[in-house]
Amino acid sequence: MQEERSYKDKKVISIGTVSELTGLSVRQIRYYEERQLISPERSSKGTRKYSFSDVERLMNIADLREEGVQTTEILKDIRKKEEKSKNPAQLRKKMLQGQLNAHFQYKHNG
Repeated sequence: MQEERSYKDKKVISIGTVSELTGLSVRQIRYYEERQLISPERSSKGTRKYSFSDVERLMNIADLREEGVQTTEILKDIRKKEEKSKNPAQLRKKMLQGQLNAHFQYKHNG
């Protein structure tokens, strides 16, 4: 059974519309794709299709670039976040373990 994607994740927006929404040039958007910061899908005719999530990511990338953050650092951050979101059960387990450790450490020292 295929998992239903949120409307925010459906790749339906053209690069021209993304450019208008983000204020980025088409060239900048393609550059971010080359740097693997964004991954559009391709239509049967080869045109790029983006999602609303992609638009949000591009706006965040543009903000970070304005602050002087290099694309390599942005990519590292994106990969970290993607890795965490892939295994939410493991993340919950780590968070719970941290809470238990903090609780018992506090009781033991308090």
